[in-house]
Amino acid sequence: MSKITKEPAGAPFPTPVVLVTTAAKGQTNIITLAWAGVVCSIPLMIGLAIRPSRHSHSLLLDTPELVINLPRADQVEAADICGTSSGRDTDKFARTGWTAVPGEEVAAPLIDECPINLECRVTQRLELGSHDLFICEVLHSHVDEEVLDDKGRVDFKRLGPFVYAGMDYWALAEKIGHYGYSKKKG
Repeated sequence: MSKITKEPAGAPFPTPVVLVTTAAKGQTNIITLAWAGVVCSIPLMIGLAIRPSRHSHSLLLDTPELVINLPRADQVEAADICGTSSGRDTDKFARTGWTAVPGEEVAAPLIDECPINLECRVTQRLELGSHDLFICEVLHSHVDEEVLDDKGRVDFKRLGPFVYAGMDYWALAEKIGHYGYSKKKG
């Protein structure tokens, strides 16, 4: 197979789509991010890359708490609205019709309509270039019972998550294996 060399661009794909809620300076905001991922398992920590020009960036500097809300594929239009409009001049809760629910430990609200909400506190911020990386420790997880299987684990078919790749949103549709299944084959 022939390969060509290209300048570095983009990111490994696909990436999860998350909705990050913040609360500071008397206002709440929702930002859609696709540059998010687990960076540590114990304690559970998630990294979020946010441009300093974004409204949520300044809110997080003021109050370093947030909620990571995981939307369903059928919420893609509202998620896109939150990613393409600014909280400086748009109340995204009002525009999307979503419900803000107080968190247990952080000032930022949960999005009630999202099936999974992770309350987080920022523990570090790294200035990287075009983006700052916020390292966030997960303090509480809230999960709608309807997306759990009979063993209490998230059933991704019921959850219906979606991802971002190449400027497009993609629904996850098919399980093709599980961690460690190759050991049973060999």
